[in-house]
Amino acid sequence: MTPESVMTLGQQAIELTLLLSAPLLLSALAIGLVVSIFQAATQINEQTLSFIPKLVGIFVVLVIAGPWMVTMMVDFIRRLYGNIPWMVG
Repeated sequence: MTPESVMTLGQQAIELTLLLSAPLLLSALAIGLVVSIFQAATQINEQTLSFIPKLVGIFVVLVIAGPWMVTMMVDFIRRLYGNIPWMVG
C-alpha cells in the first residue's frame, strides 16, 4: 500500500464523516439559533431550554436522513472491503 493510497483513503473517510455529520450539526445549529432568538425576545435565561428542541430536531433528521446515511456508510465499507486485495497485494 503506497502512502498516496493511504492518504486518499483517509481523505475519503474524512469527507464521508463530514458529509454524514452535516445534517445533524446543521439542524442542531438552526434549532439553537431559533431558541436563542426566542430567549432573547422573551428574556428567558434558562440554559436547558434548548436541549429538548435540539434532541427532537436531531431525532427527526435521523429519521428522515437515516436511510441515506446508512447507505453512504455501507457503500464506503463495501468499497473498502472490496479493495483489500488491491491494498495488500
